[in-house]
Amino acid sequence: MSYLIEKEWSEATVGDVDLGDSRRTARAVQMLARMAENPGGKLSDVFKSAKERDAAYDFMESCRTRTCALAEAFARSTARASAALDRVIVPVDGTSTSLTDNTGKKGFGRIGADVCRGVGLKVINVIAVSADGVPVGLLDQEWWSRPKAPPRSKKAKRHARGKKAPAEKEIHHWCKAIERSAFHLTEQRALGWFQIDREGDAWPVLLQLAEAAEKGHWFTVRAAWNRVTQATGRDKQYLRERMAKAKKLGTYSLEVAPGPGRSARTARMVAHAAEVTLRLRNKATGKITPLPLRAVWVHEKGTIPPGERGLDWLLLTNAPVDTFEQVRDIIKAYGMRWRIEEFHRTWKSGACNVEDTQLRSREAVIRWASMLAVVAVRIERLKRLSREEPTRSAADELSDIEIEVLLLLKRREKKKTEQVPDAIPTLEQAVRWLADLGGYTGKSSGGPPGSITIQRGYDRVAISVQAILAWKDRDK
Repeated sequence: MSYLIEKEWSEATVGDVDLGDSRRTARAVQMLARMAENPGGKLSDVFKSAKERDAAYDFMESCRTRTCALAEAFARSTARASAALDRVIVPVDGTSTSLTDNTGKKGFGRIGADVCRGVGLKVINVIAVSADGVPVGLLDQEWWSRPKAPPRSKKAKRHARGKKAPAEKEIHHWCKAIERSAFHLTEQRALGWFQIDREGDAWPVLLQLAEAAEKGHWFTVRAAWNRVTQATGRDKQYLRERMAKAKKLGTYSLEVAPGPGRSARTARMVAHAAEVTLRLRNKATGKITPLPLRAVWVHEKGTIPPGERGLDWLLLTNAPVDTFEQVRDIIKAYGMRWRIEEFHRTWKSGACNVEDTQLRSREAVIRWASMLAVVAVRIERLKRLSREEPTRSAADELSDIEIEVLLLLKRREKKKTEQVPDAIPTLEQAVRWLADLGGYTGKSSGGPPGSITIQRGYDRVAISVQAILAWKDRDK
């Protein structure tokens, strides 16, 4: 928001980065602050003056701007903030960035289905979130390009995947991101609780998480496979068969919003939990590794509408499951995984529009996208703070002149029944007013203000602030 406030945040986020020259570090701090104040997908959208714009291009395209150094600085900052929390939630998820490469020389790879011929980069993102759902920061990004592949049948593709070693598969990138994230958290004496959806249910990932668990970290993975478990007195017992006989710990009600093929309802959810040992098999070598953990099965019972499938989650975890309250904590923490989906939306197509970048090289795109990712988490943090800490003062995030301009603009556009006081508003009220200025229509929009309308409103405030400052400086 305010450049001065963003400069302070930027200093705390990237001020200790080692780029080989203090001037380069200062440039990183200045750029990140400007990107947070005025986010956008293109450098020309963010840096309005020719001097700043040229310096930004030089910074991004320079081989002296080490991408790994920036990533480590972001991770240290997030891990330090996480250490103040009892245990930080750590959602992990992958996505693709669709990018423009008319020459085919930028170093991008294929994304999406082969028939679509899309190009871009693949990335695994790891963020940190507080227990009440407020984003803390960016922990890690693992980038790679998919090579071009000759046309093959689905059967041939499956056969080729089975022949690959784990380090040659894309799941290896998940492991690297988890390993680095756990390292940074441990280094700052912070405890993490990794949250991973069904895409990450693979034996290399589970073993990587088990390694992180040795440092005190927890994990929860939504099961994609009905795996074989270790059983006494018989050769095989499958996970769902085992959970069907597991102890029922309790029931609870869950409000289900309407959606495609889903009716709005109050679902009755039944929770079971058990200690299990998975027999993880490496298909390439046939080696089986036993992994003891806990399983939580939550399913809908008695409230499933005709013709619909009931809600059903099977979660693998190392968190304690001795009581119903502990199981509810596991379910709640897994629900926080959705924060990374919101981050992706803000980063890719919301306020930051990272896919609009026109930078000329793969490394420059990754540097720019990484800095925008930190900004996207910051935007999501502001949105969540306004909901989770509504009484917090707006002065924590906005400068005096920004608050003054916000009050003036809101008074011009307020409804007849609205009152706009002279006092500094709460963060919740200020964010709502920014969203109003950005086109938020209230409850009819389907929920509370989102990142896009908040940023649109702030853009209007920022333009007015710049005009006022320029007017005040006209005679100097």
